[in-house]
Formats: sequence, C-alpha cells, structure tokens
Amino acid sequence: MVMNYAHRGASGYFPENTMLAFVKAVEMGCDGIETDVQMTRDGVLVLIHDERVDRTTNGSGLVKDYTYAELCRLDAGLWNGVQFAGAKIPTAVELLLLARDTGIGLDFEIKNGIIQYEGIEEKLIELIYCYGWQERVVLSSFNHYSMVHCKEITPDLKTGLLYMEGLYRPNIYARTAHADALHPYFYAVNEDIIREAHLEGLLVNTFTVNDLATMRRLIRMGVDGIITNHPGRLRSVIAGDKKCLNGLWKG
Repeated sequence: MVMNYAHRGASGYFPENTMLAFVKAVEMGCDGIETDVQMTRDGVLVLIHDERVDRTTNGSGLVKDYTYAELCRLDAGLWNGVQFAGAKIPTAVELLLLARDTGIGLDFEIKNGIIQYEGIEEKLIELIYCYGWQERVVLSSFNHYSMVHCKEITPDLKTGLLYMEGLYRPNIYARTAHADALHPYFYAVNEDIIREAHLEGLLVNTFTVNDLATMRRLIRMGVDGIITNHPGRLRSVIAGDKKCLNGLWKG
C-alpha cells in the first residue's frame, strides 16, 4: 500500500503548513502529513518551510529571531488568499495532537541546513515520545548529519534521507547513515534504485508529485510513499491502481 503524504498539508488548495491545510488533508484522505520544523528564539518548534517568514506571512525576517509570541502575531494565510486571512504558523505540538486524534502518520522534515538549530533534534524527538507517536513518525532532512544524530539519540525512530540528484547506489549510502528510508526527488528515482533499496530493507518515499501520470508511474515502480500537494488526487489514483491490479481499471 502506497503511503499518501500531504506535502505541507493540502498545500495545493490551502496555505501551506497551517492547521487548515493539515485538517483538509486529513479530510481528503491522506495517510500522513509531511511538514517542516524550525525553531523560534525561545525554543518552540514551529512548522514553516522557509527560514524566513517573508514568503508565507505578512512579516519579515528569520524564524530564529522571533519568539513564539511574536510569530503568533503574523498572518500565515493572507498571502494565499483573503479567504484564508487569520491563519497562524502552527507548532509541532498542534500537529501531533491532530495526528493522535485522527491516526495519521507524520513526516517531520528538520530544517537544520541553512540555519543550524542547536538541539532541534532532541526537542522534536522528546515531543514525539511525549505524545506517543513514535510508531507513526519518520524524520527526514537534507542534512544527513542531522539524521545520523537522530539515530544517536534513539535508534528506534525511522529516518529518511532527502536528496535531489542522482546518487550512485543510494541504498549503500543510506546504510552508512543508519537510515530507514530514501526520500528522493521523483526525477532521481528509478526501478533499479527502488529494487535495491527494498533488498536493503529501505523504504522509498518520493517528493513532490502532483500530476496523475507520474503518480501512476511511481506506484507501478513500487515506491512506498508519495509526497504530494494534492492528497485527494493521489487518493483517487491509488484507488484506481487497486482496480487495475484486480483487472477492473478501465481508465
């Protein structure tokens, strides 16, 4: 069964990384939510993609320079449409509570690249265990040192290595980082990579896939998860491919 991960929530329709986008993704039938974790000046874990607040709020500056109370004064919905005015930057705790209420999985991407957030891994892992969601979480990052550090903190949480380009034998590389999954950009994955990853016991979750043809192709190639801005669209494709396997798919 392919995992349907909503990329920053249902971000194809609603302002990304807001509780509205997360709730709507669940309503659209996602299996999990992918989101981005950064940290405020006073150590609160918040969910926003960019290191700066400029693109997705009416504020300006780096997330790390704001206190959580200051971030709460920013509007994180207006940029996406006046109908979304008033949306706020959520915390990791808010999403964990939603996950616990609905049973969805979570993919927390730790944004520990451009800005080095000291202790972010420890804080996030502590929260995940506090809310009892360790069995339904994967931690991911483009900073693979961060993923190794997560495994040093606890080997029990799953980690996924994000990457953009065509790594040579990524299954072997993943072994050096003690990772559980590969998270390649969809252009950087093929059947050989998926097969070799599965032989190593690795999952392959690919991003960010929004068109129907590519969704179908990746499902047939055997990926374990697809990260998409359109979880409702992917849900329909997955249902269609089930019919295909049963000899019933006509479209």
